[in-house]
Amino acid sequence: MARIQKARTKLLVIDDNQETLRFVHEALASDQLEILTAGDPETGLQLFFQHHPLIVLVDLIMPKISGMQVLETIVAADATAEVILITAHYSTDSAVEAIQKGAYDYLTKPLDLEKLRTRIGSIQTEVQRRERTAQLDRELLDVFEFQGMIGRSPLMLDVFAKIRRVSPHFRTILVTGSTGTGKELVARALHHLSPVSAGPFAVVNCSALVETLLESELFGYVRGAFTGAHRDKVGVFEYADGGTVFLDEIGELPLSAQAKLLRVLQNQEVQRVGSLVPRMVDVRVIAATNRDLKSRIVEGAFREDLYYRLSMVEVSLPPLADRKEDLPLLQRYLVAKFASQYGRDIQGITRRAQARLARHSWPGNVRELENVIGNACMMVQGTVIDIDDLPESLRRWTGPTVENDENGILTLEQVEQRHVLDVLQRVGGNKLRAAESLGIGRATLYEMLARMKTPNVIGSDRESKAPTELPLRRQNGTG
Repeated sequence: MARIQKARTKLLVIDDNQETLRFVHEALASDQLEILTAGDPETGLQLFFQHHPLIVLVDLIMPKISGMQVLETIVAADATAEVILITAHYSTDSAVEAIQKGAYDYLTKPLDLEKLRTRIGSIQTEVQRRERTAQLDRELLDVFEFQGMIGRSPLMLDVFAKIRRVSPHFRTILVTGSTGTGKELVARALHHLSPVSAGPFAVVNCSALVETLLESELFGYVRGAFTGAHRDKVGVFEYADGGTVFLDEIGELPLSAQAKLLRVLQNQEVQRVGSLVPRMVDVRVIAATNRDLKSRIVEGAFREDLYYRLSMVEVSLPPLADRKEDLPLLQRYLVAKFASQYGRDIQGITRRAQARLARHSWPGNVRELENVIGNACMMVQGTVIDIDDLPESLRRWTGPTVENDENGILTLEQVEQRHVLDVLQRVGGNKLRAAESLGIGRATLYEMLARMKTPNVIGSDRESKAPTELPLRRQNGTG
């Protein structure tokens, strides 16, 4: 059987010094690398757009077009390309600027061959790692997608297990959780897995109903019951007979309607407005709220007996901030969803953009994440979502700061701390790259962060600007 040859990694070297081009070509030539060279930036950019190399080695100072401009052009065109700037005129400012603009690294001339090989080897290893990760993610999405919800955190796996256990048996159930956590998805999962899944699923937003019309909407009315009642009307509970009623925002239901709802739950019968004849119904009721119903009971705004009737079984959804380990799968799922919806070729999210998303507190939960990813999928110009494609509120630095003293003067230690935090911000929180840019070891960087009382400052040693592959397309929502 013929052995399958792996595609070689393409490396483009752009430098107006012919000696540098020859040195790199001779030193790095191998079966694993296909090396392209250009003696000027114009030719180099032409080769880049023609061959789409994974790695680009660019001299910082060149005529007409600087290496920094080449970097900006490449990053804007392809966020998956890894650019290493090289220069004989090192400065901390230019190094930090390069990293901030998306460079993978910044090396000085004369080039240290071992260091260069290490950097290229790291990029190749990262490519292999993300290919394995992409395959694993596809498998994980198949395993951890449950009834349109995504979750592999212990908290969400517990939710999924509870839904499976109670769905065949419940008559009433209470779903609690903050806004945007996916309460309606839970309700639909409960209905879908119940014995009445073939029956109707009626959704009522209790906070949107006008109190004067609420009773007739829920229970219906007969002709002549009030002015304008020209015919009989079926209420939600009659419509859902043999199925499920989902009462969203149950905490906003007026007390007058709560008493009538309690009667429905106790006797399984409804009485239309204007009618003296009760009608039997067979419905399962799922109520949901983002309010603390026990506090509402104390306030006199919610009936205690109704609460106990509804909460025989309770499913509590955790906020997204408490299950950050679900973020990567949710992001991949949502990118695939919106790429399909918008007809866009969007392959994933860069690691540094993922690091920025991971630092956000997500007060709006999965709904907020869905809005952010949906917006980014519209704004992105290339095939990979980067930090610049995120909303402004997420692009801003949210890490620790160093304050001036009362006279507005920084001590030498504060200057050092501010510079460390600035570099860390510009490299997307990647401590390894920050340490290399600062010219210190990782252990030294950790010690400095510990002295600043920021041991859990953003990022990790393994974050990079690599894209994440997309999962297969899905049809339904998120968790």
